[in-house]
Amino acid sequence: MADDNGKVNTPLSFDEPDDSFTPRAAIAEAKRCLNCKNPVCRTGCPIEHEIPQFIAALAKGNVGEASTIIARRSNLPAVCGRVCPHEKQCEGACILAKKGNGIRIGKLEQFIADFDSEMELTAHTPPSKFVGKVAVIGSGPAGLTVAGDLAKASYEVTVFESQAEPGGVLVYGIPDFRLKKDVVRREIRRIERLGVKFNTDILVGPDITVDEIFAEGYDAIFIGTGTALPRTLDVPGRDLPGVLQASYFLQMVALARADNVDRREVPVQLGDRVFVIGAGNVGMDAARTAIRLGARASVVYHRTEKEITALLSEYQQAREEGVEFIWLASTKQFLGQNKLTGLEYEVMEIDNDKEIRGTGRLETINADKVILAIGQRPAARIVSTTTGIQVNEKGYVITKDRPYGMTTRRGVFAGGDVVHEPATVVLAMKEAKKVAQGIALYIEAKKLLEECGE
Repeated sequence: MADDNGKVNTPLSFDEPDDSFTPRAAIAEAKRCLNCKNPVCRTGCPIEHEIPQFIAALAKGNVGEASTIIARRSNLPAVCGRVCPHEKQCEGACILAKKGNGIRIGKLEQFIADFDSEMELTAHTPPSKFVGKVAVIGSGPAGLTVAGDLAKASYEVTVFESQAEPGGVLVYGIPDFRLKKDVVRREIRRIERLGVKFNTDILVGPDITVDEIFAEGYDAIFIGTGTALPRTLDVPGRDLPGVLQASYFLQMVALARADNVDRREVPVQLGDRVFVIGAGNVGMDAARTAIRLGARASVVYHRTEKEITALLSEYQQAREEGVEFIWLASTKQFLGQNKLTGLEYEVMEIDNDKEIRGTGRLETINADKVILAIGQRPAARIVSTTTGIQVNEKGYVITKDRPYGMTTRRGVFAGGDVVHEPATVVLAMKEAKKVAQGIALYIEAKKLLEECGE
């Protein structure tokens, strides 16, 4: 981190803050719940967690029962407890939140999941008999949700993952200070105990095709590959060395911290002047990560502080950690010959109609690195290696409502960011749960027709 004079201070820690509840504090917090007749906290949750029920169980000291209740709706409670946007969902809807004293639902879920895992309160055993066989492509939030839900429903599930370790964005996209990798690994081990198998280092498309997976006896395939291709700015200098994608930057940091690549391969170094283009949660993650590497980081945004898409809590933490912000700045070009040396932006203003417009005035700032955090789009490696799967004009897979989530090819389903614009972990889980039900209905109908000789 750098001070106002640009002097580099000791970098911040990558460790996740240890602010979890103690058992006594968790039970005390749970006892504050009003157990409302119409629980708006639950309607505020995308996956409709049985929030009052698991809080009531915890208030009685029954963590095992609370964990069992959570498991009815979620396969990733320790993850959701940490990274879900609670302030916009369950906690924001809490009746007590109107008085500024809402129940800390996320921290309670985190405590229950962590305590269950540490004490091994609940058993997870695979079914003795399978009712169908499903392949899941991708092990991010959507893929893990589909795999877990179908395994609980007695389906034989195999997950195909292109990386060396399952977890997708949970491992390679969310920094350690927001989500410890050991937490993700623990959640995946629990899903494995349901009978789910993980095949890593397999890139579906080049290594094995959809047709070849079907030939191995699978009844259905789920595509949950997310958005692998980052969007870029169509401005001069975008190909200069030093202009990075946020997804690549965060992945390289994750790999280096796991000792899978040399730390010198991380593209941001101690003392670098780094500018992040984009003010969403990924932009905050990139800026806060750069700070931890000992860089001086600023976020450049073409709108105002009021219009950022990042969570308020993420933005506030970024400011507290020393991230600087340049508002009303529209990037026009990246400067340099053989490498990046700076960027040029146009100063924007808000007119009398409260619309943002350019002033024509240009500013130039020196830069060692620029990190683009302006969104991603799906890759076409699966669609291009099979037939019958249609996508829209933006490359997102087209799906049906009945059976929910099925693509234009029979038996192939899709969900999460590969179908919708990139969203949060819990929103990907919400859609994935509906797709899992669609897959189950499809296989049930398929088996019935086969029994009838069709």
